[in-house]
Amino acid sequence: MLIAADKFKGSLTAVEVAEHVTAGLRRVLPDLDVAAIPVADGGDGTVAAALAAGFARHEARVMGPTGDPVTATFALREDGTAVVEMAEASGLQHLPKGVFAPLTATTYGTGELLLAALDAGATSIVFGVGGSATTDGGAGMLAALGAQFLDADGETIRPGGGPLADLVTADLSGLDPRLARTDIVLASDVDNPLTGPKGAPAVYGPQKGAGEADVAALDAALAHYARVLEAAVGPKAAEHALAPGAGAAGGIGYGALVGLDATFRPGIDVMLDVLGFAPALAEATFVITGEGSLDEQTLHGKAPAGVAAAARKAGIEVVAVCGRLQLPQEALGAAGISRAYALTDLEPDPARCMAQAGPLLERAAENLARDFLV
Repeated sequence: MLIAADKFKGSLTAVEVAEHVTAGLRRVLPDLDVAAIPVADGGDGTVAAALAAGFARHEARVMGPTGDPVTATFALREDGTAVVEMAEASGLQHLPKGVFAPLTATTYGTGELLLAALDAGATSIVFGVGGSATTDGGAGMLAALGAQFLDADGETIRPGGGPLADLVTADLSGLDPRLARTDIVLASDVDNPLTGPKGAPAVYGPQKGAGEADVAALDAALAHYARVLEAAVGPKAAEHALAPGAGAAGGIGYGALVGLDATFRPGIDVMLDVLGFAPALAEATFVITGEGSLDEQTLHGKAPAGVAAAARKAGIEVVAVCGRLQLPQEALGAAGISRAYALTDLEPDPARCMAQAGPLLERAAENLARDFLV
């Protein structure tokens, strides 16, 4: 039995999900052989999944999205592979409660976190992006790594996506030379371009407090930023603005593609490779996956869909556990998931469901075991 589930956001980490599912299964089958690989798709929880897989924990004090210092964690393996999660430095969780900064939040701290990984000996970096408080196109990140972004007076522009409208000159020649020797993979479940109706400001800006006027201002500022970068580094800047993943995490994907020469890959595919999912799958006869909400987004690159696709290819049955289920059985079946067990079926009240997620998950796992394993 292989448990490969993501976190239940707001209630259980991926490690806790695996622990509760295991406890429920073993109430029905005490001798069941269970292995667990907590998984993530590049968003928040990615570093935690790497740590659970045996990576070493490292911490760095960096600038948060509004300028206050925060402590950010990254993971590093002995072979030089690092997992860096931008939300650790520049995520929504670092904003004062209920106070957004859509025009001024910066990714500078994410650049500092990447520097910390290089200083610790990283030679390849899985760069997970998602859960950001920012829409600055990765300009803050690149500035921390040595780039310069200047206004008409030759002064460094202010932090955030809004001030990119004042950008006149970009110079990437000062980027840390170690970056050129480092293999960087942009791991994301987002394939949006930088700007336009499907771009970072329009699609994700409202989640970060951007009103209609803010979205328009950010979209125009990021388009201008791309034009200035094109003048600085050539046509690749314009090409990358349209590339899948450019719009990830407020456009930090674009900064990574242009400035760090990163390679974009779906986050779950990268993480399954890094976490050693294939060898674990080879030993399994049944797989349980899951996440907090199984919904339409799940089908577009989220962890359960990636796990199910890999298991189906290996001919192994997959069932899922979740907090709430918003997919019909046909969609689950098409994704390779035989059935899903939702906690809301056991406790309809959302607040109680989240508060009691652990015990409810154990009950769901008991039901799963009776239905599929006895």
